Amino acid sequence: MDIREKAEKLHKSGFNCAQSVLGASSEYIGLDENTALAVSAGFGGGVRSGEICGAIAGAAMVIGLVQQKDPADPETKAKTAAQAKELVKAFREKYGCVRCVELKQAGVSCAELIDYASQLAEDAIKNQ
Repeated sequence: MDIREKAEKLHKSGFNCAQSVLGASSEYIGLDENTALAVSAGFGGGVRSGEICGAIAGAAMVIGLVQQKDPADPETKAKTAAQAKELVKAFREKYGCVRCVELKQAGVSCAELIDYASQLAEDAIKNQ
């Protein structure tokens, strides 16, 4: 089962968008699944405020954990920031916005966002 399939399964089991993306990626980023689900629990629904999409937040967490070699290293920080910026840019280009409430108003499903974020998270893992 790839990350996208596992994320879909997690979401269908009742986990939020951030949990689905981070939880599905856990085995590849050095986190056990329960920790991934716990740490991302508050990020669904745009951190429960309608702001940045939880699927994006989950993928951004994956990017940070992929770069975990030395989080204090300026080069690592710069690479992580650049990848997170590209993640947000990709979502904005595809959907026109990154806010959960706006995505919902535009009729974009959580399942679609999770699928896309999982794809981008998997790409980040493969390209580490």
